[in-house]
Amino acid sequence: MDLGASASVRVNTRQYENAVRRALGLMSAQVRQAVVQTGIDVQNEARRRAPVDTGRLRSSIVHRVTMGGRSVDVAVGTNVTYAADVEYGTAPHVILPKRGKALYWPGARHPVAKVNHPGTRAQPFMRPAVQMAPIFFSKNISKIRGR
Repeated sequence: MDLGASASVRVNTRQYENAVRRALGLMSAQVRQAVVQTGIDVQNEARRRAPVDTGRLRSSIVHRVTMGGRSVDVAVGTNVTYAADVEYGTAPHVILPKRGKALYWPGARHPVAKVNHPGTRAQPFMRPAVQMAPIFFSKNISKIRGR
């Protein structure tokens, strides 16, 4: 095939590749920050929604960031043992003594062998906060775009 006239273009792919890597690295840092901020937002929302008696549950809600390579993971949770009972509620159940033969508490008329607990209603605080994560992420990523 005869091209008649021809022209050549030389592209320095090394410069192009380096520029792309810098741009992706910058974007990656900004996206990483948006993900971390989303975790903080979910943590704050869960704290806001957590029922308060002593404040132990609310103050135990934290976020943890794990980074590796090009990924970032944010976990939000609590180490309080009764958190799941608050989140999901409990069914009616029998409470038996752990030690001894009877249960007693201040204000009880007398020791009892067992207590029929009526259960507790669910007071979701973590699931609603997690469900808001896409909204928080959208807000945080919009800050990168400058909108």
